[in-house]
Amino acid sequence: MFQTVLIVSLAIIAVSSLLVIIRLIKGPSIPDRAISLDAIGINLIGITAIISVVLDTNAFLDVILLLGILAFIGTVAIAKFLEKGEIIENDRDQ
Repeated sequence: MFQTVLIVSLAIIAVSSLLVIIRLIKGPSIPDRAISLDAIGINLIGITAIISVVLDTNAFLDVILLLGILAFIGTVAIAKFLEKGEIIENDRDQ
């Protein structure tokens, strides 16, 4: 029963990922596309976690942590680019 719930939840997250990819392609504005990229990262974390439970291993926990860190850094970089137009500032007061 528990395995069935995990497989169904994996299928639901996969469908959600497909819908988010459609939003990424069709997104009417740049912030919508940035949000969809963040949602793709969250869905990847969820898929990896469910696969880790299905396979009954904790080998994927480092991968989940790495995906979380990369998704956060990517979201911050996109938000900074949307706000200021640049990610790395070259003008520094010395």
